[in-house]
Amino acid sequence: MRIHVSAVGRLRAGPERALFDDYATRFDRTGRALGLGPLKLHEVEDRKCGGISAEAALLDRTIPKGALLVALDERGALLTSPEFSRHLGDWRDGGRGDAAFLIGGADGIDPELRARTDFTLSLGKMVWPHMLARVMLVEQLYRAASILAGSPYHRS
Repeated sequence: MRIHVSAVGRLRAGPERALFDDYATRFDRTGRALGLGPLKLHEVEDRKCGGISAEAALLDRTIPKGALLVALDERGALLTSPEFSRHLGDWRDGGRGDAAFLIGGADGIDPELRARTDFTLSLGKMVWPHMLARVMLVEQLYRAASILAGSPYHRS
């Protein structure tokens, strides 16, 4: 199952980008044997300042046909890392070829796009900067792949 992280805004060079790239590489390496990956980052920018509906249209263009849609939203499900890994494994085992994780802009994800998602995931009750949310998501994807692989990376 290919993984797509579709996000509003650009992740510029710096520590967040370095962390994102590191965990994406780790995920690809670990996930390959598990039928997960590769991970692809899709970044969109609403240059015309059309708001969340314009951002939704841009995000929608990055989503492969038939992909499982997961919205990152503070109102979503709060999962432990093992629970998240089980979801990822179930989605893969259910025959989904692609999973797209959607990260909206400052105002979140347009309600119409959010209504189309298969799952809504929260990274916690606090609000995180979108650049850190990407890093946290890709680290959890790597952790989930590590759990599925039986790796000692996740210890609880």
